[in-house]
Amino acid sequence: MSPPWSQPLDVDRLSRGETEIDFDVPLAELPRLQSRIPGIGGSVRGAARFGRRAACAVAELSLAGKATLQCQRCMRPMEWALDSTTHVALIFAEADAAEVPEDLEPVLAREGRISAGELVEEELLLALPIVPLHGELRECAVPASAPLVADEVPAHVTQRPFAGLAELLRHK
Repeated sequence: MSPPWSQPLDVDRLSRGETEIDFDVPLAELPRLQSRIPGIGGSVRGAARFGRRAACAVAELSLAGKATLQCQRCMRPMEWALDSTTHVALIFAEADAAEVPEDLEPVLAREGRISAGELVEEELLLALPIVPLHGELRECAVPASAPLVADEVPAHVTQRPFAGLAELLRHK
């Protein structure tokens, strides 16, 4: 059985009833997020409050949690704090985006249905860094106990990458 945050819900019913939905979503289970940020970990919890504004179904989305990403400088895991509140307009067709007030971000709710997971995924695709890096360069420093690459090659071995090239060219 799929978790409650992944169940598609009727947008009209949610907005008319001014419903609030609480959720706790593991980031590794969001398919679009996983495909763009492989190996993502962590989770977010929060709430989505639905309502209506200017003939639009809207949702106020509050998120808090931590994402585990891979620093692209040192390739080690790093945590990225998540804490945001955003307001989105839920539209049923891309053509409806032109009618959304400027202070709202349009989110497509196909066939008038959307899940809390889809709302979280949309927000995180915008909120997470494209290239995750530790905030401070010193956080990427190699620990003193880690062997250096130069230490792995014995000093008495001389590397000659083109040594056999002359022989290969003679046989042509």
